[in-house]
Amino acid sequence: MPEMDSKQAYMIPTSVKEVNALGWDYIDIIIFSGDAFVDHPSFGTAVIARYLQKSGYRVAVVPQPNWRDDLRDFRKLGAPRLYFGVNAGAMDSMVNHYTAAKRLRSDDAYTPGGKAGQRPDYAVTVYTKILKDIYPEIPVVIGGIEASLRRLTHYDYWKDDLMPSVLVTSGADWLCYGMGERPMLELTKAIEAGRNLSDIRKIPQLAFFMTGKSRDRDALVLHSYEECRRDRRAFAENFHLIETHANMMHPAVIVEPVGDGHVRVNPPYPPATQKEMDSFWDLPFTKQPHPRYRGKHIPAYEMIKYSINTHRGCFGGCNFCTIAAHQGKFIQSRSEDSIIREVEGLRGLPGFAGNISDLGAPTANMYGMGGKNLELCGKCVRKSCLFPSPCANLDRSHARLLKLYAKVAAVKGIRHSYIGSGIRYDLFLDRDGYVDDTSYPYLKELILEHTSGRLKVAPEHTEDEVLKLMAKPSFRLFERLRTEFDGIVRKSGKNCELVPYFISGHPGCTMKDMEKLSCNPSLKGLYMDQVQDFTPTPMTTSSVMFWTGLDPRTMKKVFVERDMERKRRQKSFFFKKK
Repeated sequence: MPEMDSKQAYMIPTSVKEVNALGWDYIDIIIFSGDAFVDHPSFGTAVIARYLQKSGYRVAVVPQPNWRDDLRDFRKLGAPRLYFGVNAGAMDSMVNHYTAAKRLRSDDAYTPGGKAGQRPDYAVTVYTKILKDIYPEIPVVIGGIEASLRRLTHYDYWKDDLMPSVLVTSGADWLCYGMGERPMLELTKAIEAGRNLSDIRKIPQLAFFMTGKSRDRDALVLHSYEECRRDRRAFAENFHLIETHANMMHPAVIVEPVGDGHVRVNPPYPPATQKEMDSFWDLPFTKQPHPRYRGKHIPAYEMIKYSINTHRGCFGGCNFCTIAAHQGKFIQSRSEDSIIREVEGLRGLPGFAGNISDLGAPTANMYGMGGKNLELCGKCVRKSCLFPSPCANLDRSHARLLKLYAKVAAVKGIRHSYIGSGIRYDLFLDRDGYVDDTSYPYLKELILEHTSGRLKVAPEHTEDEVLKLMAKPSFRLFERLRTEFDGIVRKSGKNCELVPYFISGHPGCTMKDMEKLSCNPSLKGLYMDQVQDFTPTPMTTSSVMFWTGLDPRTMKKVFVERDMERKRRQKSFFFKKK
């Protein structure tokens, strides 16, 4: 199929009326999503739709289909020529629906008006089952956060039980995990060409279920789902292997037996090159909600509509975080030119007043960073480049980032570029002070030029034993940061605050630990209401600790507070003290 010139790009249709207006007599791919459809690169549905559109495919999106009625939303566009795509949205549907106390949330930031209840629990499974029932012969490809992080046996906090791969529960044909542009395009081409099944099963970054035993001699074979149900230690051992390979440059094929077959997870594509990264963003996004929502407020969009994403990935390796499991450990950065083009494009958006709300990524100050010797990175099996201590091969220079900030500031019409994403202060500070000659200039510019009065950081806790189980640096490093922060603010004469974030109820954290946190003298005088109760989410080390009571890295026992009332008290204790 010929590639589509960006000038010819159309707004992705979401209804029969819009499809007819384009004069289409068929649709190649129909994507069902749990989110409202926003044509912005921060929303995965839009990225995949635009990327496939660029290659000439006709893509339609059905946002937030009604799964309770006669299922007309699932039938209205008919059957696609190639396949259905399914995702739960930008969040796991269970995290979207429920608090850490398992209470139903009253709003949904990804729905017009913030209205709750517009997607089902376990949305990927619900949508897929409906589509397979109505169109049994049409392949269903699942992806996004929910599918990606549930691709193998996982602990589900809301059922308080282990669940098998979402491939098993949903009946989907294919699962694309991680950032999906390259595997989805390759899979689309393969389905269109009618390539044989064994050939398609070699495509990187895909997972699928097969009956019978695996014949791949080089695969990493895990304990079965059934073994994990019987033995929590087996589940912990599985996860340690999964996590190790998820953070390797050249991981193995992973096979996990379940029922009368097995789930096979192919290794991912190599980290995207700068040119590839630019191609993912240099697409004809309108950066607007779909016209169907005209006049309606979508909270998640309002938060990011004037933001710029500079890179993907995170090598921090926090045990409670899913970023590396989905985006990868290795930083994949866009070129400065691509970022500047997007910055210049902001000036044409309605309401833009010259203020970029966030110039960053999962960890804003990892832009352009990586190993000094990439051959060593190719052999590395470390989960984190920063914990328990920074890797000697890691280049932590902020020089490229400072140059980027200067280029953005020079764009006509740009007044401020704020950093709303998280930062890692262990990238510019260590026990002895600043890491290199770019560290102090970076921190000074960050505080004085890129915050709106509050610099938010995440020490997560004060007690070293808890921090070790989180894979976070010692609190002494935060104390050093506060000293440097106070010095810079005092000299500048500006009014800025340092705002730390904390987690209560994490495995290893006791009531006594929270008492010590709340009484820590280094926190005196700081704005202190940023604490959240730990929520075990699929495919994190911390959730495995929560379920098994074991640290999967060492297999040592870990204290876990599972009682809801005591978890609530851990969090409320913090506020009472403050």
